[in-house]
Amino acid sequence: MSEYFDSRDTMSAECREAELLASLPKQVAFAKAQTPYFAELFKEFDPVSIDSREALSKLPITYKSDLVAAQSEKPPFGGMNATPVGDLLRVFRSPGPICEPEGKGDDFWRGARALHAAGVRKGDIVHNSFSYHLTPGAWLLDSAARSLGAAVFPAGVGNTDLQVEAMSHFQANVFCGTPDFLKILMERAREMEANVSSLKKAIVGGGALPPSLRQLISDEFGFTPLQNYGTADLGIIAYESPAMEGMLINEGAIVEIVRPGSGEPVTEGEVGEVVVTLLNKDYPLTRFATGDLSAIMSGESPCGRTAPRIKGWMGRADQTTKIRGMFVRPTQLEQVRTAHPEVLKLRLTVTSENHRDQFSVACETENHDPNLAEKIGATVSKFINLSGAVTLVPPGSLPSDGKVIEDARSYD
Repeated sequence: MSEYFDSRDTMSAECREAELLASLPKQVAFAKAQTPYFAELFKEFDPVSIDSREALSKLPITYKSDLVAAQSEKPPFGGMNATPVGDLLRVFRSPGPICEPEGKGDDFWRGARALHAAGVRKGDIVHNSFSYHLTPGAWLLDSAARSLGAAVFPAGVGNTDLQVEAMSHFQANVFCGTPDFLKILMERAREMEANVSSLKKAIVGGGALPPSLRQLISDEFGFTPLQNYGTADLGIIAYESPAMEGMLINEGAIVEIVRPGSGEPVTEGEVGEVVVTLLNKDYPLTRFATGDLSAIMSGESPCGRTAPRIKGWMGRADQTTKIRGMFVRPTQLEQVRTAHPEVLKLRLTVTSENHRDQFSVACETENHDPNLAEKIGATVSKFINLSGAVTLVPPGSLPSDGKVIEDARSYD
């Protein structure tokens, strides 16, 4: 079988760019005509004139905060969906809360090309340990694998021993999930003396894959995980090939790297915020800011694929961060604080221990009742869907730097 998904993998960069720009005015016109949100946002713009990247950069950006506010005012999707809710395939609700639609088209999240680049083929057995609960996480790669003709075991999250047993029983040869959970599963399989030698490929996302962790997995378990970069709103934005030199921008999306807070495109190689315009008829997000930082790479990938590349995930443009594959936002921490009037100020700090995300929440308060820490911990779990340690500190102990979330992980 060809190592390339189709002819678009190797089409000239000039032809790809020309096709994208030819589609752009039509896509903007569609979004403006079919969705109340973009009709209002683009009311001063003639879609016909949006025929270049320079013209695209003049359109207003939609931020995550805009999306949350719009969905609150006009549920469920803030007037951004072109397909009526009842005609969609699935609807999701992610932490924030933010709701996402899934249309009925094959490979809606555009993950098949990414999985194909990682070696997934018809007849493979995919162990998918992304979450199937509430959010689109697992469905991004589930639908992609099935569209390629692979079978999927919907493992979901947790239940480590049961997952190891299932992986051994079905002799899965592909893993999908977060990098740290891949390591946990493989180490637990070794402890259980379970035969998981069938596993030869891994596609990971939802968390950092530092070189040290990739090398550890390669050295100890005999295969090298490749990364995908995607979001619940946009699907798979970019992906690694076996060349492992940057991440290829997926087809069906126009990616800009802009100066955070301004929307102005930065120069090639400069770090900025990832902004995406989808060529999608169900959910035509246009100039949607991900909040993630990256940079455009020069040249083409050594693997022969000609799509432009980004350097991958390089942090967050705001304080929102991802912990164990879940986004955590300052607004969620504010919900925790307001639920406990005794708390004057709080700060979540996320670290990495043995390639596993850990976090703690320090709360300034004059009340040092141990039961309060336990109650706050329960509230943290309620609002961010994750559990972490809670400490009570005296008023004035936390830095006065405006941070609610501190990412102290190292990605070297």
